[in-house]
Amino acid sequence: MTAENGGSTTRLCVQRKAAEGTRATLGIANHDHGGEIDPRRPPPLPSSPGVKDGKRMGTPSPPPVPLLPPQGPSFAGWSLDGPVGVARRHPVLCAFAFSLLFFMGVEYTIPMVPSTSPPLDLGFIATKPLNRALATAPALNTLLAALNTVFVGMQTVYIVWTFLVEGRPRPTIAALFMFTCRGILGCSTQLPLPQGFQGSGVDFPVGNVSFFLFFSGHVAGAVIASLDMRRTRRRGMARVFDALNLLQSVRLLASRGHYTIDLAVGVGAGYVFDNLAGKYEESKLKRGGEHRRPCFSCGCSCEGR
Repeated sequence: MTAENGGSTTRLCVQRKAAEGTRATLGIANHDHGGEIDPRRPPPLPSSPGVKDGKRMGTPSPPPVPLLPPQGPSFAGWSLDGPVGVARRHPVLCAFAFSLLFFMGVEYTIPMVPSTSPPLDLGFIATKPLNRALATAPALNTLLAALNTVFVGMQTVYIVWTFLVEGRPRPTIAALFMFTCRGILGCSTQLPLPQGFQGSGVDFPVGNVSFFLFFSGHVAGAVIASLDMRRTRRRGMARVFDALNLLQSVRLLASRGHYTIDLAVGVGAGYVFDNLAGKYEESKLKRGGEHRRPCFSCGCSCEGR
C-alpha cells in the first residue's frame, strides 16, 4: 500500500514537471511567434526617399539656378530675323516697349506741379462740367449719391451671399484682404480733399464721415464681385456690375470723391486681391488635404471656388 502510494506520488510529480515543461516550451514558442506577426504592431513602412526608420527626413532643396546659363547667354543665339518675328508675333508687347520709351521722355521733361498748387488730375478736367452741374443742383447730387450707395449695398450683399449661402469664401477673403490693405495705405498717406468736393449725407459711408481717398474701395469691391460672377458663368450679372462700376467711377470723379489714381488702383486691387484669395484657398486645401466641394450655383468642383 505504501509502495503503491509512493509510486503514484512519483508519477504525479513526473507528470506535473512534464506539463510545466510543455507550458514553458509553448510559452517560448508563442513568444517567438508573436514577435514575428504581432497584430498590435503596424507593418514596417516601405523604404522611400526622405524616409529613414519610419521617420521622414528633410529632403535637400535643389541648388539655385545659375545666373549664367550653361549653354551661354540667350542673346548669343539671336539673329537679324528675331526682331521682325517678335514684332509679328507679339505686337502688344512691342507697343508696350514703345510706350515705355515714350513715357520715359514725358516723365523727364514734364513740368512738376508746385507744392502750392492743387494736384493736376486729368479726370477732374474731363468731368469739370459735371462737377459744376452737381454744385448747382444739390438734389441731383443727393440722388446720384443715394444710387451709388445702393450699388455698394449690392456688392456687399453679393459677396456675403457667396459665403453664407453658396459656401464659396473666395470673394469674402478677397474683400478682407483688400480693405485691410486699403486701411494701411490710407493711414500711411492721407491725400488732401480735392477742391470742389461735393459731399452728401446719403453717400457711402453714410453720414458725411471721413474716408480714405487712396484707393477706392467702391471700385475694388465691384471688381471682386464681377470676377466671381464670371467664374460662376453669371456673365450677364458681371456685365451689369461692370457698367455700374463705370458709371460709379464717373460720378466719383464728378463729385471729386476720388482722384483718378484712386479709381485706377482700385481696379488693379480688385484683380490682385481676388488672385491672392484664390492662392490662399489653394494653399489651405493642399495643407489640410481637403477636397473641393461642388459649388452651389453650377455644381462644378473647379470654377466655383
